[in-house]
Amino acid sequence: MKPITLFSIILTLFSGTMITMFSSHWLLTWIGLEMSMLAITPILIEKANPRSTEAATKYFLTQATASMLLMMAVIMNMTFSGQWTVMNKLNQMSSLMILIALVMKLGLSPFHFWVPEVTQGVSLMSGMLLLTWQKLAPISILYQINMTLNLTLMIMIALASIALGGWGGLNQTQLRKILAYSSIAHMGWMIAILKYNPTIMILNLLIYIILTITLFSTLILFSSTTILMMSNSWNKTPLASSMMPLILLSLGGLPPLTGFLPKWAIIQELMKNDNILIPMLMAITALLNLYFYMRLTYSTTLTMFPVNNNTKMKWQFENTKLTLIVPTLMILSTLLLPLSPTFLLPE
Repeated sequence: MKPITLFSIILTLFSGTMITMFSSHWLLTWIGLEMSMLAITPILIEKANPRSTEAATKYFLTQATASMLLMMAVIMNMTFSGQWTVMNKLNQMSSLMILIALVMKLGLSPFHFWVPEVTQGVSLMSGMLLLTWQKLAPISILYQINMTLNLTLMIMIALASIALGGWGGLNQTQLRKILAYSSIAHMGWMIAILKYNPTIMILNLLIYIILTITLFSTLILFSSTTILMMSNSWNKTPLASSMMPLILLSLGGLPPLTGFLPKWAIIQELMKNDNILIPMLMAITALLNLYFYMRLTYSTTLTMFPVNNNTKMKWQFENTKLTLIVPTLMILSTLLLPLSPTFLLPE
């Protein structure tokens, strides 16, 4: 891709998300989502092959359907209320349709089927954009309209997403699919707390993005897309492969790592609101996620697969990939828990 074309696409992608996040008019919000969707399609298809073309088509059709539902809901709401303001109270039907549209855009259950397929079909860099940056715009809309959404429905979506995100990743050998199911589960945690405390949801989103970018950056460093390829990473970058278990266990939410912070905050907030059963179910189903992170940890660092003599000393050769941001991200993804009193101080 030519530099000027790539610059235009990335600028449109950035602008689309920013327009959605900062606008208070439904039409501008919708335009921002469309810009973001149209800009990421050529990024997904950058390495042109049948898999990436199929992935980009699936992504485009799903997102276009969600955008159509969103626009229909907005027009219905405008017919009843005469207003295009995002913060305006929605009627029941419009609220339900907007929630379904945003759940489709985020890839939450029961509209999660496109996420693993699309992530698997594209490159690691495109997958990272898809699972991090593309979540910001729909979540910013949910953040603004959370008071008008149905609490019971959101809790059901959250529980189903956490459970399916755990079960779906159990039998996978492809790292991009595992990270896609991990994304579905993390989005479920965010949706569960949205109605009670949106600030904790933003904290969860921020930490999830840091952890996911760290993991994707490390996989790009290893050039790994399967568990088997990761098991050979110790010959390439021994230091990075020794840090990999910490990043994975942090993503699984194991104390005393950074990933424990949002889960702790969400469970605490739900308990404060007299919910005992919901956080208990969420914590139990989160163990499924922890299981497949442990599998990755085991295959990365606890096993040394037999390799040819030629490949045993790969780490001695100079690594040409840029690693400037990876050490910082690794520190952020493992050592932020001591700052939790700062994040969780009562308002």
